[in-house]
Amino acid sequence: MAVSLAIGLRSAFMVLGCVTAATVIYTVATDGSPFRKELLTPWMVATLIDFYIIILAIAAWIVYKESNWIRSLIWIVLLICFGSVTACGYIVMQFLKLSPQESLQDPIYFVLLKNTKKDGTESKSILSVVGARVIFSLLGCVMLGTLIYTIATDGSPFRRELLTPWMIATLVDFYVNIIALSVWVAYKESNYKTAALWIVLFICFGSVSVCAYIVVQFFHLASQDPVYLVLFSSSSSKWP
Repeated sequence: MAVSLAIGLRSAFMVLGCVTAATVIYTVATDGSPFRKELLTPWMVATLIDFYIIILAIAAWIVYKESNWIRSLIWIVLLICFGSVTACGYIVMQFLKLSPQESLQDPIYFVLLKNTKKDGTESKSILSVVGARVIFSLLGCVMLGTLIYTIATDGSPFRRELLTPWMIATLVDFYVNIIALSVWVAYKESNYKTAALWIVLFICFGSVSVCAYIVVQFFHLASQDPVYLVLFSSSSSKWP
């Protein structure tokens, strides 16, 4: 069962990465460069802020995951530039690195788990649980403020004229990242109804819900706990 899960997720993220890459290539071919001033409508700006807050959450995992800061920096730059194509590529690579034993036990746990250094040591986190709560609370508030302001000044986002080719490509990119975070939520939550509720909130409210979920998870930890424990299910018998 666990091996099938690992193969299924690896294949799914390969397909998702290819779909996003194909969408971007098609949009460049049919609509030209995304670096045009006229594309930056108020709702495109709000969508990009939403998108990059999600990217920040994924980047935080990569920083924890990688034992080499140069490798972390390279992946983060790629994540900023290529979004979910990079995220899917990185996740697929982590699944490919799993040993047969890890795939049999709990593949998602081992994909989330930090890569240890060659000397066996682990670097300490510079961020505390309290600091992480504050950062993600602020990010959630920034996005909520952006949504309220954009609705007040530009009206509803549910208008046909807003669905330009690059807005559609951005939304595809955004929701592939949401799928990645939804897999994490499904892994963390022991109750499928709770997981389903959070995933629906992610789909509807994007990074506002993502930040809220992360903050809630940090409040489940004691202030002296390592920050990385937020990644793992509390019911896991292999608590790192």
